[in-house]
Amino acid sequence: MSSNKESTGATLSGVQIIRDFAKPLPNAPGVYRMMNAAGDVLYVGKARSLKKRVAAYTQPAKLPIRIQRMVHETRAMEFVRTRSEVEALLLESNLIKRLKPRYNVSLRDDKSFPYIELTTAHEFPRLAKHRGSRSEGTYYGPFASAGAVDRTIVALQRAFLIRSCADTVFSTRSRPCLQYQIKRCTAPCVGLVSTADYAQQIEEVKGFLAGNSRAVQDSFVREMNEASDAMDFERAARFRDRIRALASIQAHQDINSADLGDADVIAAYQDGGQTCVQVFFFRGGRNYGNRPYFPSHDQSVPVEEVLAAFIAQFYEDKAPPPLVLLSHPIAEQDLICEALAVRAGRKVELAAPQRGDKKRLIEHARSNAREAHGRHMVESVSQRELLKKVGEAFGLDAPPERIEVYDNSHIQGAHAVGAMIVAGPEGFIKNAYRKFNMKAPLTPGDDYAMMHEVLTRRFARAVREDKGEGENASESSGSGWPDLVLIDGGQGQLQVALDVIAELAIAAPPPIVGIAKGPDRHAGREKFFMVGGEGNIRPPFTMPPNDPVLFFLQRLRDESHRFAIGTHRAKRQKAIGISPLDEIAGIGPSRKRALLHHFGSARAVGNAGVEDISAVKGISKSVAQKIYDHFHSRP
Repeated sequence: MSSNKESTGATLSGVQIIRDFAKPLPNAPGVYRMMNAAGDVLYVGKARSLKKRVAAYTQPAKLPIRIQRMVHETRAMEFVRTRSEVEALLLESNLIKRLKPRYNVSLRDDKSFPYIELTTAHEFPRLAKHRGSRSEGTYYGPFASAGAVDRTIVALQRAFLIRSCADTVFSTRSRPCLQYQIKRCTAPCVGLVSTADYAQQIEEVKGFLAGNSRAVQDSFVREMNEASDAMDFERAARFRDRIRALASIQAHQDINSADLGDADVIAAYQDGGQTCVQVFFFRGGRNYGNRPYFPSHDQSVPVEEVLAAFIAQFYEDKAPPPLVLLSHPIAEQDLICEALAVRAGRKVELAAPQRGDKKRLIEHARSNAREAHGRHMVESVSQRELLKKVGEAFGLDAPPERIEVYDNSHIQGAHAVGAMIVAGPEGFIKNAYRKFNMKAPLTPGDDYAMMHEVLTRRFARAVREDKGEGENASESSGSGWPDLVLIDGGQGQLQVALDVIAELAIAAPPPIVGIAKGPDRHAGREKFFMVGGEGNIRPPFTMPPNDPVLFFLQRLRDESHRFAIGTHRAKRQKAIGISPLDEIAGIGPSRKRALLHHFGSARAVGNAGVEDISAVKGISKSVAQKIYDHFHSRP
């Protein structure tokens, strides 16, 4: 892959600039970027022939109005030559997701999906919810929501009695836990099930998750009938309950299609210049849930083009299933199929069915897309009305398009984190949320110092981006400056924000408002602090208890609380799982387990002498001395 970058003077028109760029370009596949005078990327496109594709922009009369506007704004271009058109398509979708250019169809929601993980590294595998990068194990999904995964895992435990506890818990059990008592586990941790019998349970759950649910269910029915015939009614009742658990999984999945296998059903509905794309996930013929998406695009972009761009970006960071059913035929379908096959490492089929069961699935998905589109339009209108009223309440020149809300969370200064949530006309912008782990040493409970660090890091980054001093100015986060900043706190927190503005010498800071809780933390009696015309903090004011704007601001503040507290708890939980023994070189899981079994806790290990430590199986005299020195050389 080779690259080429040029720029021209801003005095020329967009057409002239593009014409100059087109002259030296090769008749080869590649990706191009169009940028405005400020260096912001306007558009990312791919081409079979860079020269012909870019030259097409020099004939504005043949272009749609929105593309004419883009050409008029263009002041520079960048090019990357690729080995094939498929490689160009893959690079294009990657850049669009990363840069989110204004004139592209852009997928804004890129949250990862949860999976069910069946671990394989342990002698007794476990079922667990998994999200993120993968390691050893077998994965089933994706599921549309974490709730769907949790419900399915509970039902699978009832049906197959597979453990779900962490390996660290498993290794320290001396008697069966509650899961065994309520018949969700066969207690392999204390040897109440043999390795062979547990392996049979694992094969059954694998078969069910792979789509062989009928065979598994039939085997349970046979076992139940045999137990009943033998007058073993207790065993028959256990199999009856397991059959019911399997049925409950399928009952939660709404629609199923045994003949479908592994497939995604993607339907788009467009109205009023906005498009909703609904994605249903089918694995093993069972519905694993659905999720709506609302890609960002110009009102004039047809639904087929939105759908094609969505597919390329949606599968940019996830493997597609063997079959993807579409509500509309799309352009360059064969090329997109080839690109998806490259990502998946196997054949991928795209199809827009016209009849039969698959067509009915598409119609069902499209009906869901239409309903989600209607709800989204109503919510968007009400959200914009609220933003307009927020602007009026705080004396802003225009309704805010980006509101940032800041909060802190800690316990007496421990595991301190700052949090920023972002909201706009479409609601909460969750992929713009940020957490701030405190770097400077803090006095326990010093909320002012925490807020000072958070705001300094946030606004210093915005200043650097304005000056083009980021790691890659043309590919920065694009967050820029907020139109309104809300801080959880009163006059003191607002003064901290003003101090940060002064230290960074920000000439035109965004409006900043402090929200102080009412007396006795009473919701509805919040006080609002703002800066007056002379730069001083004005006396606080309140809003009527039934004011919709107040409810909206409370919702923003509560979301910042939720995000800050959740981040703090995750950090605290991670710290709980860290043992001082983990810091000692040469102490792996086996020795750590032996030490904890022998002494009961890491603190007891630290209080033990060298002779006592060396008495533990697997701990030599030299290792015991190393452990002793680790605990007794600490300040």
